[in-house]
Amino acid sequence: MISDFGFRISDCSLYCRLTGELPKNVRETSLTLHQPLPRSPNGHLQSAIRNPKSEIGKSAIRNPKSKVATLPPTPYLRAMPKRTTGRASVPQPTSVVTGGAGFLGSHMVDWLLARGHRVIAIDNFVTGTVANIDHLGGNPNFKFIQQDVTEFLFLHEEVDYVWHFASPASPVDYLELPIQTLKVGSLGTHKALGLAKSKGARFLLTSTSEVYGDPLVHPQTEDYWGNVNTIGPRGCYDESKRFAEALTMAYLRQHQVETRIVRIFNTYGPRMRLNDGRVVPAFISQALQNKPITVFGDGTQTRSFCYCSDLIDGIYRLMMSSHSEPVNLGNPHEMTMLEFARQILKATGSRSKIVFLPLPQDDPRQRRPEVTRARTWLKWEPRVALPQGLKSTIAYFRQKISR
Repeated sequence: MISDFGFRISDCSLYCRLTGELPKNVRETSLTLHQPLPRSPNGHLQSAIRNPKSEIGKSAIRNPKSKVATLPPTPYLRAMPKRTTGRASVPQPTSVVTGGAGFLGSHMVDWLLARGHRVIAIDNFVTGTVANIDHLGGNPNFKFIQQDVTEFLFLHEEVDYVWHFASPASPVDYLELPIQTLKVGSLGTHKALGLAKSKGARFLLTSTSEVYGDPLVHPQTEDYWGNVNTIGPRGCYDESKRFAEALTMAYLRQHQVETRIVRIFNTYGPRMRLNDGRVVPAFISQALQNKPITVFGDGTQTRSFCYCSDLIDGIYRLMMSSHSEPVNLGNPHEMTMLEFARQILKATGSRSKIVFLPLPQDDPRQRRPEVTRARTWLKWEPRVALPQGLKSTIAYFRQKISR
């Protein structure tokens, strides 16, 4: 029960009542105890009757006069019938989104709610923000838990889908928080997979194009193993995601957890942080304030930019598909950083000048996704053109800067 880090609250409270102690490594402050489970007339737990082959059921059969306090702790209780939306024939799925107050996680939450899901978002606000989810206050289908996902995940509810978005994702964040980045990619992914395993839920890992490092193959296909400096300043993020992918595939093969892996390329849109260090918020914020736009190197390195709504659509399609192999999601239209800076100047009407700074260590020279899998498997294509996406993104940042 402890090894997969996915207790049910009811299991932990039952353990406490049976043993008088908390499970090992569980802090009292992180545990919410519920009312005792209903008992049968002879004093045994109803779960023993429902599941006579469980440890509790076997003990009750062997010793029917035993007290509840002498029974062993229960494993995960069997799943209850599906919840419904009020119409018995229409089940309402429950989704857990880790990193649900972040840039992409919050957009995923909105997408799921719009499609009838009940959503439980988990975030510790290291890089996420309340502003990304405050519009959901009062929504009966939304629940928020402030927690670090590297800790035990206790959920009483049934869960159908686990969407693992939690991770620092910008150079500023993972250079300032290298250990936290490695922990959320390893321990956090382990906890989220354990939750999915215990609930019988489907799991999706949001990986990254950074697993390809500074690629020697262009464009990058999913079967390319990458060119990564494991001990460089970006290694904490690259390797955390590579480990997370390996762990996800291990849970698929060993525990038969239904898993999905998406490799996200450069994505932009509203709710990005002004100071997160990524090129889109950096260029836009500099242009709106008429500050010099800082281009690293000579500006010939390339990127491709996918609008957030296109990406979220692709992620949703992947989760609902039958494909467990990694899938690239991003816009295959490639441009140089110098071209992109000029696009930002044009879109903002800024008077900013372009200045050049030294290229950071291990910064990829080329980055463009090969999206044949997404097109073939998911019937997915990016639809939002760069000028259209920049318009809404610039409007969002203009509002942020004016406050």
